[in-house]
Amino acid sequence: MYNSNNNVNVPTQVTKGIIWGIAGVVFVIVAMAFIRPWYNVWSQEMEGKAEFAKAEQNRKIKIEEARANLEAEKLNAQAEQRQSPCRLQYGQVSLSRHVDDCLVAEVRLLAHPEILYVGRRD
Repeated sequence: MYNSNNNVNVPTQVTKGIIWGIAGVVFVIVAMAFIRPWYNVWSQEMEGKAEFAKAEQNRKIKIEEARANLEAEKLNAQAEQRQSPCRLQYGQVSLSRHVDDCLVAEVRLLAHPEILYVGRRD
């Protein structure tokens, strides 16, 4: 019943295929051992470039926001000047009255130029 003859007839093509397959897997494993560190360095470099680009874009956005705020402040100041035409400012003295009062104050200031220096600090 038991055959002591252990001859297995495997075709040579199958044997070559198995050997090439094992060699291919070994080659891929060895190649990955060398390629993996290079890939890690490259991916970290790309992440750094992406972070730099993001930071630069955020900086540009903040600059544009600051410019917009400055322009809004200028426009608000112009609007305030148009809304209250009787506001006189001399140094730190600021007079704000109705139109009639403004004219009276302007006449007084022209008549007494020393009033211009009241409250002014140099």
